[in-house]
Amino acid sequence: MASAAEKGQSEGWMDRLLRGEHQVFAEFVDKYKELVFICCRTLGLKGHEAEDVASETFLAVYNGLSRYKGQFSLSTWLWRIAYHQGVNYLRKNKKCRQLPAEPDTPFADSENTQTSAQAERKKEEAELVWQAVEQLPRLWAITVVLFYREGKSISEIAKIIKVRQNTVKTYLFRARLKLKELLADVLGENTDDNG
Repeated sequence: MASAAEKGQSEGWMDRLLRGEHQVFAEFVDKYKELVFICCRTLGLKGHEAEDVASETFLAVYNGLSRYKGQFSLSTWLWRIAYHQGVNYLRKNKKCRQLPAEPDTPFADSENTQTSAQAERKKEEAELVWQAVEQLPRLWAITVVLFYREGKSISEIAKIIKVRQNTVKTYLFRARLKLKELLADVLGENTDDNG
């Protein structure tokens, strides 16, 4: 469910967009383009493919403005559209790829008091985690990205990828087990105590 603040902002965007304020749509695209590109990268799209899917996503959003009812957050609605546009693109082009690693995205926030060596180690660990995520089956990986990186709830993820909430929980559970297995050897740590 959308928070009251996000719902108010969504209604503001929607009212102005439905009135035909084209500059507002440009601002909307600017605000949410990174979210759409994250979805595209998670699906394994690169370069011009991601740009094509992003364009199709925002066109679908523009054409579907009147259908947005605010039952879930605007970002969830947008992610759902981007996800389905990306899946459709992959089906049309029959491309099977692995997910890209996102080494520049820290998996955990680093504190200002950390030494540069600790910060470098955290960055390396985050890179290893995202490399492990790219080895997961696509739906598991998307679920991990939506839950841990995007902060989406189980119900929002279920709506985005059109599965039951219990299926999302199963994907997360299996993904965590597989990630522990993949990362145990690499990190050389006992990952059973983490998460």
